[in-house]
Amino acid sequence: MDTPVLDSKISPAKAHAIFQQEFFPHMDAMYNFALKLTNDEDEAQDLVQDTCIKAYRFIHSFEPGTYAKAWLFRILKNNFINDYRKKSRGPSKVEFEWVEQSITGDEDSEPAYQADLQAETVNEMLGDEITAAIQALPVDFRMIIILCDLEEFSYEEMARILNIPIGTVRSRLHRARALLKESLANYAKTKGYA
Repeated sequence: MDTPVLDSKISPAKAHAIFQQEFFPHMDAMYNFALKLTNDEDEAQDLVQDTCIKAYRFIHSFEPGTYAKAWLFRILKNNFINDYRKKSRGPSKVEFEWVEQSITGDEDSEPAYQADLQAETVNEMLGDEITAAIQALPVDFRMIIILCDLEEFSYEEMARILNIPIGTVRSRLHRARALLKESLANYAKTKGYA
């Protein structure tokens, strides 16, 4: 893979140093965020890679010493939204394994891929019902729940990442939690919660 072209007068050595010091420590958190948004390991890896390329290319707009994680999450969020819009306008995606099973008639065969250990860990921590409920939320609500309740960003940080006022962060979070509460009411009852 070629090195992305820098969109600035920062030397490649300085850009590399900033990237290693400021951005590299947040790679796991970016992957986890991307995985929670996409619910697909390959898409999450692509999203993180695209984010890194853009972060490197526009490194001149980053101020060293500021909150790098929020800056990276904002780029990742913008990439996700752009990809989401493109996919929602394009043809639907069909999984190869489903097509293969339909042709062969072997519905009991396991898919050729194995789930990523990190994806399994995230799903085990949250539980299938909770993960499904989060994934079923509209994108804006899913994003705010992930940033606040799973990534533990402050309201101010979320406002910067999402490029919205703090009041909108609060109202969107309230509405997202209300939707989750509604969709998980029966699950909570089975677990003994009133």
